[in-house]
Amino acid sequence: QVQLVESGGGSVQVGGSLRLSCAASQRPFSRTVYGWFRQTPGKGREFVALMRWRGSPFYADAVKGRFTISRDNPENRLYLQMNSLKVEDTGVYYCAQGAEYTSNQESYEYWGQGTQVTVGS
Repeated sequence: QVQLVESGGGSVQVGGSLRLSCAASQRPFSRTVYGWFRQTPGKGREFVALMRWRGSPFYADAVKGRFTISRDNPENRLYLQMNSLKVEDTGVYYCAQGAEYTSNQESYEYWGQGTQVTVGS
């Protein structure tokens, strides 16, 4: 059973930055896929970014150019650097692990508990 633990959420002003971290309990395989999703007020959970542990990232249009997904091999950690934050980025951010390179959240088997990000104007 894989456990994922997110951290790094908080409150920030519009235009500010935050870096989210996701710690995995097991060392991933090179083809393991990690995704970041978010639950925003009034909306369902939506895709933010994904990458294979050893592969190229893919971003939702809403965050492209502002967010960067990355990994730290020795620490088995996934990161989401969020810059130029907007009010509409407010939500609970989840880290997820799966085997398929897809933005479809149904394909992800393991999920973290989420971390709250609040962007104030």
